[in-house]
Amino acid sequence: MTTIDRIGTTLGPDVLEATRRLFDQEQHALAGRVPAVAADLAYGPDERHRLDLYGTPASAAPVILFVHGGGFLKGDKAADGWPNAAVGRWAAEQGFLGAVMNYRLAPDHAWPAGGEDVLAAIDWLAANAGRFGGDPQRIVLVGTSAGAVHGATAVRLRPDLAVRGLALMSGLYGYTPLDARDTFYYGDEALYPARMPRDAVVATTLPILLACAEYDPPRFQAEWAGLIRDRLAQHGHLPRCHYASGHNHYSMALHLGTSDRRLADELADFVRNCCR
Repeated sequence: MTTIDRIGTTLGPDVLEATRRLFDQEQHALAGRVPAVAADLAYGPDERHRLDLYGTPASAAPVILFVHGGGFLKGDKAADGWPNAAVGRWAAEQGFLGAVMNYRLAPDHAWPAGGEDVLAAIDWLAANAGRFGGDPQRIVLVGTSAGAVHGATAVRLRPDLAVRGLALMSGLYGYTPLDARDTFYYGDEALYPARMPRDAVVATTLPILLACAEYDPPRFQAEWAGLIRDRLAQHGHLPRCHYASGHNHYSMALHLGTSDRRLADELADFVRNCCR
């Protein structure tokens, strides 16, 4: 039987598919329990400016906005499947209102398009979440991989971001050199230092949860460690952290909602603490 440690630390469609298959059964069950309550809601003018909502809270509940990964070039909120949508469904099962967004993709839309789209989605939720049982004053931003980058960029673009907390999983913040494919989003590597979100994430006073995986590529682990180190130096204490043993880059989001509740419980507790 394939296990995550045998899949390794590389990235690519074959690795993604092998990882996804590990969680198919549990995630299809979750999809059957928690359908979307609203799909393809427009939060902006572009065709990619769409989000789906999960959950029917009985009273004003915290709102989780999930930003998917995809290397800046691809990815989808997947209301008709389970990857990415699973995070919204998991949020609903915690009693939260889950929102899963799409955003504009490179190379057609370069930096800072992703961060701008996160800001637009937050603004839309602030205006509309109440209609679906969410509390617009208690939004928590959660991003994985490129989605973590876009969440961090949103803080860079708007330091007074109106969210209660920020959870970043396996993201790139500016501690390692650009990969060639990243230039489709960031442009020439010479532009990267001025565009990286590192300083904003180090400085923010928002509650923050930083996570990475045991089988993340070393570059992502170095980014996580660098950000933790600088947060300690800046604030005098460590941020809230999670090291997902037994997981890889893709399974960080893919396993939320399954019987492995370690990250899920950490994230749910983080949201509740932020939203007290």
